[in-house]
Amino acid sequence: MSHEIPPYPEGKHLLDGKSVVITAAAGSGIGFATAKRCAEEGARVLLSDLHERRLSEAVTSLCNDGHDASGILCDVTIEEDVQSLIDTAVERFGSVDVMINNAGLGGQSDLIDMTDDQWLKVIDVTLNGTMRCTRAAMRHMVSNGKGAIVNNASVIGWRAQEGQSHYAAAKAGVMALTRCTALEAAKSGVRINAVAPSFANHPFLAKVSDPDLLKTLESQEPFGRGAEPWEVANVIIFLASDLSGYMTGESVSVSSQHP
Repeated sequence: MSHEIPPYPEGKHLLDGKSVVITAAAGSGIGFATAKRCAEEGARVLLSDLHERRLSEAVTSLCNDGHDASGILCDVTIEEDVQSLIDTAVERFGSVDVMINNAGLGGQSDLIDMTDDQWLKVIDVTLNGTMRCTRAAMRHMVSNGKGAIVNNASVIGWRAQEGQSHYAAAKAGVMALTRCTALEAAKSGVRINAVAPSFANHPFLAKVSDPDLLKTLESQEPFGRGAEPWEVANVIIFLASDLSGYMTGESVSVSSQHP
């Protein structure tokens, strides 16, 4: 049974005065939707991405709407880029209150046909990149005695799907990373959680995916449709805000599909 998309939410000042860093925030997916929702909730946002033109367009769009937004190029597979991202945020904001690790890379290949390069590239961006950004943010936040980190995982970290062994392994790793680092950071007042989207609609996904597969995935969703990127962003906002102040080490599914 199909359900209509709910109205777009109004800001409720959930992140007033907070500084937020978001990776892979250009384009039309969850990253930019999250940056927009963070700004609408009162945050100052620093967007990062690999794509200079799209990053510039994303920042311009937010600034034109009256938000405090800036951008910096960052490749999460390069430690120096990640450190520069955090250093730039500290320089501009004074501190980093929220780190949202959205960068990830997927692909479709059965393991029997997969090359080492295909496997390693997905792992390096999706898991290692999240580790690098979490580590850099933790070093800053732990010394400050506060902060929230939100990682973008996926329900595929729990469930099996053909052709997704590299992506599933990476996302399961993100969930395990979230749990372990949350325990390490808790004593310093830093919270680390993850969001696990099921299926979110955005133009880039449509470009790189089999239309029949997308229809099948949509039909399996409880509401008979994929999530809008901003619907996933809403859960990220919750995890980044003080409303989730007693939550840490959790991976929250944005659907009913979890073990």
